[in-house]
Amino acid sequence: MIAQLSRLDELAVVSGRPRFEEKLHVGRPNIGDRAALMGRIEDMLDRLWLTNNGPLVQEFEARLADYLGVEHVICMCNATVALEIAIRALGLTGEVIVPSFTFVATAHALQWQEITPVFCDVDPASHNLDPRQVERLITPRTSGIIGVHVWGRPCAIEELSEIAARRNLKLMFDAAHAFGNSYGGQMIGGFGAVEIFSFHATKFFNTFEGGAVATNDAELATKIRLMKNFGFAGYDNVIYIGTNGKMSEVSAAMGLTSLESVDTFIAANKRNHHAYRRGLAGLPGVQVIAYDDGERCNYQYMIVEVDEAAAGISRDDLVRVLHAENVMARRYFYPGCHEMEPYRSYFPHSHLLLPETEKLTQRVMSLPSGTAVGPDEIGPICEIIRAAVENPDALRPYLAAADGRH
Repeated sequence: MIAQLSRLDELAVVSGRPRFEEKLHVGRPNIGDRAALMGRIEDMLDRLWLTNNGPLVQEFEARLADYLGVEHVICMCNATVALEIAIRALGLTGEVIVPSFTFVATAHALQWQEITPVFCDVDPASHNLDPRQVERLITPRTSGIIGVHVWGRPCAIEELSEIAARRNLKLMFDAAHAFGNSYGGQMIGGFGAVEIFSFHATKFFNTFEGGAVATNDAELATKIRLMKNFGFAGYDNVIYIGTNGKMSEVSAAMGLTSLESVDTFIAANKRNHHAYRRGLAGLPGVQVIAYDDGERCNYQYMIVEVDEAAAGISRDDLVRVLHAENVMARRYFYPGCHEMEPYRSYFPHSHLLLPETEKLTQRVMSLPSGTAVGPDEIGPICEIIRAAVENPDALRPYLAAADGRH
């Protein structure tokens, strides 16, 4: 057990001695049953079938479809390619409305295909697309909407579905954060035309690297299966334009192993989330985002909003304090997509239309969670944050010196 922080001069920005010897990262991979994983890999090697829709991929897709309660799951090499293929399969063109408060791959998947991402502001409470703002951005060139279930908290699914149906737009969801979550008792995966999952190593549920498309549309699923394998509809029979989006057998082996441990991973995330909430309760200007305990939830992201006016310290300075302690907190999503290239050059005034997004990019940070951390780490992390928030004036000269500021 790490000793409690008792004095301000014990903070590493003052003393130079970090609380943790080893860096605590956001999104450190969860590893399930190693013996089960290695057994699957040994079987794969014995079969000499490493890719091209092998038995492990087929089993993984079937088990995912059952877990998500959807008709079709198509596994991919990563979620970005899954997004690109789904966008193309849906026939999106012209302009598509997306949040700027998301990982840049959501926008890149459109721009890569010469579709204009139209950045929409978010609801400050949910951090997801604000349906009222979506409605205002629709033009004759708009072909679709991509909602992102940020932090795994579902979008305003009913409102976005109503807008899409009334305005004859395609609706899909980037569910990279939302594997294992539900909305209205229904698992995320079956909403909109398609939903896209990420199984990257930093996600709580990983396949080393990978992603998937989930849909209840059989015709769309057939098209996506063709597109992810060069358009092959059988031996030497190409009937559609496609690319290489296939998941490998070794990724599926990891996916099956992760699926067997998914409840354990979620339990660790939930334990950590509630430990952080207890540890940071009542701290002015520091708000831990809430999840709906009435729904299924993966509790994957440990997100804190820092209000500098109330806390007396900025999010960025709090991140500096934590980094000095080897707590590798992350600014999410910083900056917003609209401030990244090429979008910053294409839309130089977009920040004027995204006030809530601009605020969130300056306030939000993510803290370490997952099976790599527990009470022995979370308690001291909360103490560090408390010490910084309770002594901002005393810390300011040390932060300025560490940052080279005067």
